[in-house]
Amino acid sequence: MHVEIIEKELHLSLHGFSGTAMNKDYSGTALTLMGKMWEAVKSNKLKNKGLNIWVYEPNEKVFAGVELIDIPEPGTGLEQKNIKLTKYAYFKHIGPYSLIKQAGQKMNEELRSRGFETILPYIEIYGHWESDETKLETELLMSLK
Repeated sequence: MHVEIIEKELHLSLHGFSGTAMNKDYSGTALTLMGKMWEAVKSNKLKNKGLNIWVYEPNEKVFAGVELIDIPEPGTGLEQKNIKLTKYAYFKHIGPYSLIKQAGQKMNEELRSRGFETILPYIEIYGHWESDETKLETELLMSLK
């Protein structure tokens, strides 16, 4: 596993929805929020970059959003979340979504073995859909202390 350490500011301006992962069901919560987000994006005809971005935060909070091309008019119902990372670890997972949790755990283990401490937020950026799940790309970003 090749985990890259990045010390360059990353800014994400996302629009979507947040919620609490009941019973620590992060994936189920994020999927529900993502569906709600895409419904709002499509019904308001908002131009976007097409990538699903999930943000995991303290207290079991999850945010599912997308980067929009233009600032939306008020009344879309979408929440805005601005993320700024100054130091983070990066890994591109290629393969089935069902293996992302395992990849994240391995990434965390590698970082600890290298002396790094991870903090929230943790971010997953889902690449464009592929019907061949062995080609799915998901970028994992772990904030570092």
